[in-house]
This record gives sequence, C-alpha cells and structure tokens, in this order.
Amino acid sequence: MPDFKAFLWPEAVAVIGASNDEHILRGALMKVMTKHDYAGKIYPVSRSETEVCGLKAYSSIDRLPGPVDLAVIVIPAKFVAETLEACGKAGIKAATIISSGFAEEVGGDGDAVEQHLREIAARYDMAVVGPNAEGFANTLNQLCPTFSPAMDLSGMPLVPDGRETGHIAVLAQSGGVGFAFFDRGRPKGLAFNYIVSTGNEACAEMVDLLDYMLEEGRTDVFILFMENIKNAEKFRATAAKALRLGKPIIVVKIGRSVAGVRAAMSHTAALAGEYGGYRAMFGRYGLIEAEELEEAVDIAAGFSFNLHRLPAGKRVGITTGSGGAGGWMADTASLAGLTVPPLDAVTRARIDEHLPAYGTSQNPVDATAQAIRKLGNSRLTEWVAASNEVDAVIAITSARLLAGFTRDQEGLAEVGAAATKPTLFCSYTDPHPDAIAIAGNAGFAMLTNMRNCARAIRAMADYRQRRENFLAEPVVLTHERHPAFDKVAAGLTRPATVLCEYQAGPLLAAYGIPVLTGRLVMDGLAATVAANSVDGSVALKLQSPDLPHKSDMGLVLLDVDDEDAASTGFATLMQRATDNAPDADVHGVLVQPMARPGLEMIVGVYRDETFGPIVSVGMGGVLVELLGDTCSGPAPISKAEAHRLVDGLKGRALLNGWRGGDAVDIDALVTVLVNVAHFAADHADTVQEIDLNPVLLHPVGCGLSVVDAMIVTR
Repeated sequence: MPDFKAFLWPEAVAVIGASNDEHILRGALMKVMTKHDYAGKIYPVSRSETEVCGLKAYSSIDRLPGPVDLAVIVIPAKFVAETLEACGKAGIKAATIISSGFAEEVGGDGDAVEQHLREIAARYDMAVVGPNAEGFANTLNQLCPTFSPAMDLSGMPLVPDGRETGHIAVLAQSGGVGFAFFDRGRPKGLAFNYIVSTGNEACAEMVDLLDYMLEEGRTDVFILFMENIKNAEKFRATAAKALRLGKPIIVVKIGRSVAGVRAAMSHTAALAGEYGGYRAMFGRYGLIEAEELEEAVDIAAGFSFNLHRLPAGKRVGITTGSGGAGGWMADTASLAGLTVPPLDAVTRARIDEHLPAYGTSQNPVDATAQAIRKLGNSRLTEWVAASNEVDAVIAITSARLLAGFTRDQEGLAEVGAAATKPTLFCSYTDPHPDAIAIAGNAGFAMLTNMRNCARAIRAMADYRQRRENFLAEPVVLTHERHPAFDKVAAGLTRPATVLCEYQAGPLLAAYGIPVLTGRLVMDGLAATVAANSVDGSVALKLQSPDLPHKSDMGLVLLDVDDEDAASTGFATLMQRATDNAPDADVHGVLVQPMARPGLEMIVGVYRDETFGPIVSVGMGGVLVELLGDTCSGPAPISKAEAHRLVDGLKGRALLNGWRGGDAVDIDALVTVLVNVAHFAADHADTVQEIDLNPVLLHPVGCGLSVVDAMIVTR
C-alpha cells in the first residue's frame, strides 16, 4: 500500500524544479516552504541554480546527499513521467505533482500520460498525488510545499496557540479553493492540520487520503471540495468508517447543476438530476453539504469546538444585548429548522434578577447592554444552557471592542470547560482578533454570519441523530436475493428497453409491489368485455414502449363507466397515438379498475453511473413537478432508512393528515420503498429506471395502490 505517512510526514523533501524567481510557481513554492519552520531537510533540485532560497541546490535526484521521503515535482509536463520513474528508482516513497498539462487539457495525450504515471506509482508502491495539484500543507510539522499565498500568514502561526483538538483537514480536487478554506478559517481561530490539493487524481484519490487520516487519528473534522468520486465502493467504506468514528465530513460538491439534462424515460430519474446519486450517498453516510465556502468553514467551526457536546435536539436558546439582533437571529434559526422555545420559569427567574425593566428573559433573552456588561456573556450563556428547554445556545454579541471579552475572560474559560451543550458566538460587528482568541481558548467558536450560525447548530443536531441511528442499525450493504429473482430476471431479458405497465406490473408484484392488475386488449370489443368484467368504472391506458409518458399525450382515459364508452375510448386512444406518433410500436390498451382515491406519491429507481441503483420517493401530482420534493437513498435500504427518506420530504405533514384530511398508510409506503429497492439491487445490472407514478396512499391501515408502473432496462 502507498505510504501516506511519507507524503504528509517526510523527514526529507526534494523540490524538483526549484527556482529563486518568486514570480513563477517554482520560486513561489520555495518561498512559502522556507518561510515556515519545517524541521526536516529540504533539497532543491535545479539544473540552472546552485543555491535556492539559501539552500544548496543539486542538479539531479541521484546527486542528493541523503535519503528522501517526498518529491515535489514542478517541472514541464513532458518530463514528469521520467522524473517520477527516477524517484521510484531512488527509493522515494511519495510525490506531489504540481505540474499541469495532463488530462485536464482538451485533446493531446494527457490521459495516456496519466495512465503511465499510475503504472509507475504502482510499480514502486508510491503515494503520488496530482498532477495539476497545488501542493499541500501539514501545519503540525510546518511543512508547506505549495505556492498558495494563503500559507503566507505574515507572522500569524499556522495553528492557533493552545488548540490541541478540533483539528480540521481540507481535501480538495481544486487547489486554490482548498487553501481558501484555510485562508477564511484561520482568522476565526480554527485549527487546520492538513490542506491537500489532489488535482487530477491520476494515482491517489481524495478518498485514499481521507481513509489514511481517519486511521491516523489526528483529524476531527473534514472539509471536502469535490468534483467527482471515482471509486464508489471505496467511498462507501470510508464514509461509513468516518460516521462510526464520529468524524464529521462537510462537503462542497460542484457540478450539481444540470448542464446536460439526463436523457431519462422516467419522472424519477429526471427529478433526481445529475447529482442525485451524490445527494443520496451523502444522506446515507451523514455527510453535511455546504452551499458555499464561508458556510463550510462555519459549520466546520461549530463541530471543531463542540465534538463532544453535540446538541441532542434542535431547540436553541438565544442571548443578546440587542433586541433587534436577537429577533433577527430567532427568525433565522426558525428558517433553518430550529425551534426557539420559551425558557422555563426557574431559568427566567434567575435571569430576571439581573435585567432592567426593558429587558426580557423569554427567548431570545434580551439582557440589554447594561446586563451584559454586568454579568458578562459567560454567565448568561451558562444559565440559558442549563435550561431543560434548550439543546444549544447562540450568543449574539458585538465583539468589536475587546474590553468586554477581556473582563469576561476567566468566566468564559470556566463556563467553556464545564459546558455540556454547544454555544456559538455570533458577532454582528467585525470581531477583534483577540476577542476571537479569547472565545476560542475558552472553547467557543466566534462566527459573524447569522444564517451560518443557525445552519451549524442544525447540522450538528442532524449529524448526532444520523450517527446514533447508524450505530443502532448499520447500513444495509448486503442482501439476499428474492425468491422470485430467477422468474423476474427472465422477464427483464426481453428485447424491449422499455417495459410497459402490463409487462412491468407482474414482475414488480413478484417482489410485493402492489401494481393494479388489468387486461391488455387489442380492439374495441375486447375493451367492452374487459370493462364489463369489472365492478365499477375503469381506466383505459395505451401501452407503447415508445410513448412512456401517456398522460402528457392524452393517452389515458379515466372513469370509463359503460360499454359504449369502453369501445369508443379504445378507438380514441388508438387514433391519438396515430396522430401523435404514427410510427410508435403500440401493444394495445390496458383496461384497469379505477383505483380508490388517495394521496398521490411517486416512487422510483434510477441507476447512477457511479453509485448504482438509487431509490427515490416524492410527493406526487403537481407538487413533484413544481417543488421537486423528493428524497433518495442507495439501494438496498432498510425500513429505518425508508422512514428517514419519507420524513425528509417537504410535504411530510400531508401524510399525517392536513386540515381535516386523513392520515395515510406510511407503513405501506415504507414497505414498497424497501421492496422496490430490493428489486433494483437484485437486478442492478439489468434495470436502468423504475417508475411507480402515481402511488395512491390510502388511510392508515388501508394500504396503497400503485396505479402506473414502468421499467427501463439497460
């Protein structure tokens, strides 16, 4: 296995292509490296320089005076492969390739060169990161082989003094953005240990480094800046490991917009979009998504300072010296899915003794500037946190002036050491650096964005719940084939790519998915006979693999209730099919009993190219199209995870009954989700998409009806 210890903790580093010219990358990198107090040896390798940044330079790798663990390669792309080969022969066990000009460039032979790099790395069992990387930083040993200006801190230490826990690692497939997280987070008092740019990932991948850091145990929180995942199974195993260990991962995923919309036959796949598989995987393994850089940093700050006191729920207490700021924070917290409950009488009485008449101890607690000056933020947050009505505290403050925090320094340290619930400070003015340091030394993060502050509390509460659920019921990764597997597999191997409802229904029913039965007819007389065999009105549906979205083309007739209407309806549907798609392969018309009314849902599966089958559930009817209200998880899924998907829907309250409506049979929906996921996992190599739409949920105990179904094979 590649030795990532040699990569991150080398005792000697060779910089191949080193230069004294600070205006080019090779010189800027040397400047950054030599600025910090790295205790190991740095060997510049240069064909034109005899000394670089005051260090003796060597003309080639074989002339180095001693063994080297890490090579930093920053030379033209055409020389990289032979240089990496030379490193392998010299016994160098790790390399970061800064050079660009490989697969990231359109055209050329970049892919072939990267394949050559992989072969060299494998031959010598080297930990090779890049190419097209921006280097990395290990702040704990002051090693910064990167040209990023973010590592030139002008006197600020790489790690805040006294921070021995809560270390944050950044892994980024983009170098510049990776170091930007450090650049934004270090002034907030955050302790970063590793920042690694993985570049094109020709050899080592982000997940490899993540796994090493989890095993090493020096990192508490991770930020990932991700374009894609190359190895789904490796990601699953590593993400599960992180969740078991309680090491939260904040991820910023780019490429979520649908630049090229999936050519999907089913509604489910179209609604999931290009990024649905990633969203499903993140949900399963508790990864926390951030929308932008500052949000990711602030969520990481919340975890970094509160890993051992994550909130047990989403109830938050708010303290402030400004009524307006407190009200603003209360609104923001509510929008983030937190609740701001009134405090209990005992806590309020304790606080009221110290408030002027124009203050309030409800929640938010507006102590006014007068009481804050008298009590300090420390006591006020301590008293609010002691209330059984709250799970976390947000202390709104103005940290621009240092005096208040200096007076309260001992109190903050005392309260922080004893705290069992998280408290986040949020300054509505630009905080003084020393105030940030005082809060940080006491164990409190100092943020400046109200939305991010509320988002961090919500993320911590959700993560704690997700991890507890995971530990109680580990994720289903294996399953037994269904007894009906062989029968269904035979049915899925028919030549057609799209299986119409009359074909898909029996296959799904074999897995316990209750698709309404019907009779396929080929003429008007047969339609009349089929309709007469049904007690009540019927639905007529044209069956054609070329016309999967029947309703959109008027190819479904509902509430057909007499003999003439059935025959006429058959003729109408056939004519509409001819008018809309004269070359369509029409199999006939399906005659079905009308389903009982119910709450419309959509259930389906699509096959993600990276992660395999993904099962989705959503609110049906206009809601699914208008709001895109769906939740997804990788197949197979357990009942507990199916419940989690249902509970994640924006329209979840409708299922409990809304404004006099009946509560519906959620257990029946969960059973269908589990069964359709089982179906998809069993036949993952065959099934591309499954669409159950609509699924009508009936009152509690009365089950559901799958009114239409379609399967698309690969």
